[in-house]
Amino acid sequence: MLPLFSRSRQRPTPDETTSAGQDGAAADTVGVRLRRTGPGGWRQRYPAAAKAVAWTVTGLSAALVFLALLMPTTLSALTVETFLRIPVEAIFGAALLLLLPPLPRRVVAALGGAVLGALTILNALDIGFNEFLGRGFNVVLDWILLDDAQSYMKDSLGPTTATAVSIGAVVLAALVVVLMALAVVRLSNVMARNSAVATRGTLVLGTVWVVCAAFGVQSAGGQAFASRTTVARVQDRAERVNKTLEDERKFAKEAKVDAYGSTPGDQLLTGLRGKDVIFTFIESYGRAAIEDPLIAPGVGKVLDRQTERLRKAGFASKSGWLTSATYGGSSWLGHSTFLSGLWIDNQSRYRTVTAGDHLSLTRAFKRTGAWRTVGIMPGVTKGWPEARFYGLDHVYDSREMGYQGPKFSWSTMPDQYALSAFERLEHGRKHDKPLMSEIILTSSHQPWAPIPRTVPWSEVGDGSVYDSIEKTGKDPADVFTDSTEVRTEYGRSVQYSVNSLIDYVLKYGSKNTVLVFLGDHQPLARVSGENASRDVPVAIVAHDKKVLDRISDWHWDDGLKPGAKAPVWKMSSFRDRFLRAYGPDGAAKPSAKPSANPSGKATGKPSEKPSKK
Repeated sequence: MLPLFSRSRQRPTPDETTSAGQDGAAADTVGVRLRRTGPGGWRQRYPAAAKAVAWTVTGLSAALVFLALLMPTTLSALTVETFLRIPVEAIFGAALLLLLPPLPRRVVAALGGAVLGALTILNALDIGFNEFLGRGFNVVLDWILLDDAQSYMKDSLGPTTATAVSIGAVVLAALVVVLMALAVVRLSNVMARNSAVATRGTLVLGTVWVVCAAFGVQSAGGQAFASRTTVARVQDRAERVNKTLEDERKFAKEAKVDAYGSTPGDQLLTGLRGKDVIFTFIESYGRAAIEDPLIAPGVGKVLDRQTERLRKAGFASKSGWLTSATYGGSSWLGHSTFLSGLWIDNQSRYRTVTAGDHLSLTRAFKRTGAWRTVGIMPGVTKGWPEARFYGLDHVYDSREMGYQGPKFSWSTMPDQYALSAFERLEHGRKHDKPLMSEIILTSSHQPWAPIPRTVPWSEVGDGSVYDSIEKTGKDPADVFTDSTEVRTEYGRSVQYSVNSLIDYVLKYGSKNTVLVFLGDHQPLARVSGENASRDVPVAIVAHDKKVLDRISDWHWDDGLKPGAKAPVWKMSSFRDRFLRAYGPDGAAKPSAKPSANPSGKATGKPSEKPSKK
């Protein structure tokens, strides 16, 4: 076969040779043109522009890396001064990359950049969490809260905007990781091409850093010029992970210990038999509502006026302060802390306690068999398995309350409507036993716009009356982005919630009504201020004088508005104090001596001598 093929091949004719030569020359010419106009061609034609672009890309890469290494975790620290420091991580990183051969250098640079990008995302989450919840992001527990944030945006801004923001956040996070990796690779290549200059620069910066660290050189604002921010933050995150895991183990044991866990029902809450007891949480009702100079005048006026109206109707009230386990959000942590008598300050603790048998205050009522127990939960929009832990015979969530009106941002319905539904569905009906109710009021939930308006109770109906009120309300975006407006509207929302609740008690309450109401947490820092306390007001209202006599040794202030010197207890101490006060031996003797234990820590054993588990 090979000879045959050899014989069949023909030599090209002169014309063909000429043609082929011309084609080859043409191809060469095209190739030259391609090379001149290809990736490197424009650099040769515009060397000044190419040099400017190269320097710009390198400069931006360096700026991106330095910004990431010095990035703070709070908005208040996001200043120019924060970035005018030398990060030790950049010095060590440069030294390492200069020592590595080309391929390992590129791999290490890419991986290091990606890790730095991930740390930058965590720093951004820290800023958000510190702004809204008063604490940093917990890498073990807080991922679930991102889903809650997405739901909040959906409720407040609409599904389309929320979806766009969520997609944008994911894309941005991916870009941060990729761009950071590319930036570090770019810098490593530049250093490799200019190794002598890079080595000298690294040595100089390292020397300056050591000298500044040794002499404690600081900026005008008191920040150390020699920074090790990223290293310290990685160490801090690792420690927090260890503490979180350790806390999970310890709390699981703590939750199994319950002084009232085995107390028989006939020894619980004997001082409240025959009373309709209402526990009400007012969203974001914190100390700022009563003490902030801008907010306090309006809220204080409402509390004073409603105290007087209650007095004229035969009711009395006392109030104090509780320190919440949460701040700015995660209301369920405050609810569970108050009702369980345990400090529930993270999602892991919440899951542990609600999955167990620790006696909640509301379940104590159920254990007695003397009350029907119900929950009014307008903020619950789907199944709520925690109802078993709270001992509620029935939970009315947002789907069961018959509301046909508009949402008010996050809040599914106005507080006045929720209370009207409570009256229609439970309180206004005849029962063979009194009611114990847990009611969550949500109209004071951020973003505090639009805010409902009080209407005559006879006009509440199915909630359609609120259509025009919602349409004429303020835009959430306009309110939330204005530091003064957001505080003003927050105060108005608290006024609305308090007015709705006390108006309800005055209209539908009786001589057997006992109301306990409190805030679940302070509003976010934008409203309550930087470094605000976690204190929230708590008050007890009753028509029967004997009810308040039992807590005379609490030394709470008279009225709905606690004073600055009123006792402050940890929120987790309330359950045991309440069960003790209203147990068989809880009748208190009036005392003029102030409390010597304002911290909220329990002293001694419960007076009703609960059996131990």
